[in-house]
Order: sequence, then C-alpha cells, then structure tokens
Amino acid sequence: MKKILSSQQIRQVDAYTIQTEPISSLDLMERASLRVTDRICNLFDTDRRIIVFAGPGNNGGDALAVARMLVQRGYRVSAFLFNIGNNLSIDCQTNKNRLKPCSTIDFHEITTDFVPPVITSDDVIVDGLFGTGLSRPLMGGFASVVKYINSSEATVISIDIPSGLMTEDNATNVMAHVVQADYTFTFQYNKLAFLFAENEHYVGQIEVLDIGLHDPLSEITITPYYLFEGTDASAMLKTRPRFSHKGTFGHACLIAGKEGMGGAAIMASKACMRSGAGKLTVHTPAANLIPLQISVPEAILHIERQSAQFTTPFETTSFNALAIGPGIGTDEATVRAFSQQLHYHQGPLVLDADALNILGAHPELMNRLPQDAILTPHKKELRGLIGATSSSYEELQLTRQLAQRHHIYVIIKGANSAIVTPEGDVIFNITGNPGMATAGSGDVLSGIILSLLAQDYSSLQASLLATYIHGLAGDIAASDLTQESLIATDLIDYLPKAFKSIMSA
Repeated sequence: MKKILSSQQIRQVDAYTIQTEPISSLDLMERASLRVTDRICNLFDTDRRIIVFAGPGNNGGDALAVARMLVQRGYRVSAFLFNIGNNLSIDCQTNKNRLKPCSTIDFHEITTDFVPPVITSDDVIVDGLFGTGLSRPLMGGFASVVKYINSSEATVISIDIPSGLMTEDNATNVMAHVVQADYTFTFQYNKLAFLFAENEHYVGQIEVLDIGLHDPLSEITITPYYLFEGTDASAMLKTRPRFSHKGTFGHACLIAGKEGMGGAAIMASKACMRSGAGKLTVHTPAANLIPLQISVPEAILHIERQSAQFTTPFETTSFNALAIGPGIGTDEATVRAFSQQLHYHQGPLVLDADALNILGAHPELMNRLPQDAILTPHKKELRGLIGATSSSYEELQLTRQLAQRHHIYVIIKGANSAIVTPEGDVIFNITGNPGMATAGSGDVLSGIILSLLAQDYSSLQASLLATYIHGLAGDIAASDLTQESLIATDLIDYLPKAFKSIMSA
C-alpha cells in the first residue's frame, strides 16, 4: 500500500533523496519541473499562452523552471515572480537567474504593486505561489492574487498543491483564498486533503508525478494514512483449492429486508453469492419469500414468521459470518431483536443501513459489538455514530477514535471510501465513480463483505478487498453503460469482470 505522508515527512524524504542519491536540491527541482512541463506539453499546444505565477519559495522555483522549459519548447510565456519581501529561496533565486538568457519570455518581478495581466479563456495559468509548507491562510496581497486567478476563465494548473490549501486539515482555512485548479500535478505522494470531498473544487484532476524520491524508512515511516491499489488487491485475493466443496467457502447469514424492502435483501444476497460464498442463509419476512426464491435460488431462506419485519432473533453460531441491516427498518420491535441478536453472535459481523441507524439512536449498543465487527456507513449514517463535524478531516479523526474505542472497522462510503481500522489507520480506496451514488449500492457492498468474511478473510482483508472490488465493478460497468445509467444491480452483474481483472493483474 502506498503511504500518504505529511508535509513534514515529505520534506524529510526530499532531504534524504538529496543526501543519498546524491542529487542537489536544485537538480531535484529541475527533475520535478521537467515532469510538470511534460504534462503541460501533453495537454496544450504551443498556440496557448502560459501565464506563470511564482511565489518566493521553492514552489516558485519550480514554477520559474517550468516557465523556462516551456519557453525552450516554443511556448509564449509570461512569468510573474512575487518577491515582496526581497527574500527568495536559494533555488528560486537560481531559477530566476536562469530565465535571463530566455529573451522571449515576458518576465515581471513584483516587489511592490502588482498590475495584473489581462487573462483570457484561451490562456493557461501555472500556479506556483505556495507549496505544501503553508501553515496558515493566505492573506493580503497573495489572497488578492488568488482571487484574481480564480476570477479568470483560464485553465489553471497547480504545481504540487493548489496555493493556499493545507495538506491535511483545512477546517480553519480561508477557502476563498485557495486557488481553484483544473489540474493538480503533485509530486510523488498523494496529499490527504486531496481525498476530501470539500476540496474537489480546488484540486481538480489530480495526477501524482514520480520524481524519484526515496523514503529511507519505507518500512517504518509512521503514518496512519494509506492508499489501497490494484497490486494490493491482487496479492490479497486467495486461490481456490482444486479439491474444494461448498463448505470450503463458508456459510454466510444475512438478516435483511422488511416487507416492502425485499430488494435490499435480494441485492445483498446476489452480491454475496456472486463473490464466492459457499452457502447463504437469508433471514427475512415471509413477504420476501417468493421474490428471493425467484431472484436468488441459490440462497436458503429462514423466514420471519412473527412479523413483516425482523423481530425474532435466532442462534447464529453455526454460521461463518453474519450481516445485518439492509432494509430491516428501525421499529421498536426490530431494535429489540437487533439488540438480542448481537448477544447471540460474537463472530465476524457486518452492520449496514438500518443496523447503523439503530446504533446511532442507541449508542449503548456499541458496547455489544464483537471485536473486529465491520460498519459500513455513508456520511449521514456516520453522523449518527460520531455527531456533526465541520470538515472531513474532523470526521476522519472522530471515526478513528470510534474504531479504536470499540476495536471495530468502519468503512466510510463515498468517493475515496476510507477503511478505518481498530488501530486508527485509514486506508483509502482508489476505485469507484459517481455513477455508484445510487440506491442499493451499499447493499451490494455489504453482500461482498459478508461473502469474503464467510470465506475466512480477516475483517481487514474483507473490508479492503470488498471495497476495491465493489468500486472496480462500478468502474467497469460505467465504462460500458455510462455513469448516468448505472444502477446497483449492474454492480452485481459486473462482479465477475472485476474479479477477473484482479486475477489477471
């Protein structure tokens, strides 16, 4: 899994690379700037004017180096270096000096007043005002420059990070003073702030550029944040033994679907069976008997005879894993049954949908959860568990505390779904797309997780692998059907292609 490092850790990796490669900081800047220049040249022809805004630090040095390289490749470039305090970093000063032989560049060094250029929609702005070292909101003149950039109709490219954005927590930032980039070309490591929904407007399309940084302590650098990728999924997926039988792959149990919500039970059941479980028993009201038997003939039905909803807890120790929640409702009788069911089951457990709403309304039940239980809330359900928050960063920290306090796994569903572990680690998933924001998508995920738990994957493995497969199925489906036309049952239909893709990686 790839690490997501803090700005301080990235500076340490920079320093180590410079010391041991060996390479000078200036040459490392040249390498990084070349990567950015290549990407700009791939995106835009030489008939587009490039306007570079450079700050006084090393991010400004990157920007000036990019300006020089673009001039050398035949682009029309205007560069504005903001040196209000007459205090450029050494490498920024060097790259300023390297511009002097470039006779065709339109260069301006701003030491007092800034007369902004006229910017058109055909122009491309390169933002190199401030990088990852920023620790407080931009104010004064720099805030005005950012507002001017944002008011333009030009395409904006930010180097490493949009100027004004903090790498992690932006709860106290002044977001009106953050550059709104169309593209962010970041160096070597994704930044935590890029993975939060409220920052999408600022970072635009993100591309991580490999500039050859070396982590000296790759095995022991301490960070709670990671990215789960395709190679991780391929390594985690088990090979099915040749001499297997249905008992080899576990017996799963699903409690789902009050009357009128049979679809939730059907989708979770089909996803469970399509993800490799040996057997599945579904506990559901009699109203769902015929629809389930027609839709999922492979499932065994355990019928709720007392009610049109879940009201009768039962012994589940013979099952390898249990999932509760899709479409069960939150009536008082169901709350009582849910509470008693937690007493009966102390094995692998997945809680979704109404089970999470019950926990939110009855937080005392959290103490009944078995260790390593998996909770799969979307944002609204998560608020019921941790309360309202002012930012995604705060939400993540409170979720980490919840997971650690109860020794559970919490999957925060959404773009870049985050798997939060009992140790407080956060592992972001890279698959999935907006087309999956559709009713029933979460039921499918619950079914996949349940299936993997029944097959004796650990709670960590099931959480990571299921989230990745779920998103990958959505990505493959969207490529065939479009995001707009995607519905939850499509995810189930595309699970085989998702598994095949992982196996062949």
